[in-house]
Amino acid sequence: MNTELSPQFDVIGIVVSDLAASLAFYRCLGIAFPEGSEGQPHVEGALPGGLRLALDTEHTVRSFHPSWRPPTSGGRVGLAFRCASPAHVDAMYEDLVGAGYHGELKPWDAVWGQRYAVVNDPDGNGIDLFAPLADDSA
Repeated sequence: MNTELSPQFDVIGIVVSDLAASLAFYRCLGIAFPEGSEGQPHVEGALPGGLRLALDTEHTVRSFHPSWRPPTSGGRVGLAFRCASPAHVDAMYEDLVGAGYHGELKPWDAVWGQRYAVVNDPDGNGIDLFAPLADDSA
């Protein structure tokens, strides 16, 4: 395999049923999208490390893939957001649930050494919130 021509991971794409609701959710998690994105068929927000999060409406996807249909069972892709501390996991969970998003799993201390919680985005994708229980910078 010629590694000089290897593709570079660049974008995480999510097909959304309600773009405005999805923008509001991901903005709560600190992702900046351009003003006026709610009226666009495709939007992108910059992620740390140079990646991008792209949101496409179902209508947009059907414009080039007419037979596409949303999955009818649980999602297979998960996004995880590292929080500053275990208390930050709890606060973000409460903020998101308080804003009307579905809390899938309340914060707990996971056996792998992290404070963990899961909130669903408007399309039911599990979004993990986590932070190390102990300082792991050593």
